[in-house]
Amino acid sequence: MNIYVGNLSYSVTSDDLRKAFEPFGAVSTANVVTDKFTNQSKGFGFVEMSNKAEGEAAIKGLDGVDLKGRSVRVNEARPRTEGSSSGGPRRGGPGGGGAGAPSGGRGRF
Repeated sequence: MNIYVGNLSYSVTSDDLRKAFEPFGAVSTANVVTDKFTNQSKGFGFVEMSNKAEGEAAIKGLDGVDLKGRSVRVNEARPRTEGSSSGGPRRGGPGGGGAGAPSGGRGRF
């Protein structure tokens, strides 16, 4: 069972997540999502538990609980939707264009 954990303090580590969930059962993985450039936490993470009943118990037991100064939100993770990371359709082609200038050209002036 994949579990979403939100409203995390930036100081919470993947190890902290694992330790918070282990009293409810076996934790397969625990991961705090971080920015790929700064490596700073984005304030949420995911925990994978192999047993669904243990995962549900963890959700009930940890949702709203204080973890390093923040009341965390814990619920079953929803599957990613197709294309959710793309940010929507891209428009236009190469070149900046702008102010009616033909793409690829220098403009009139």
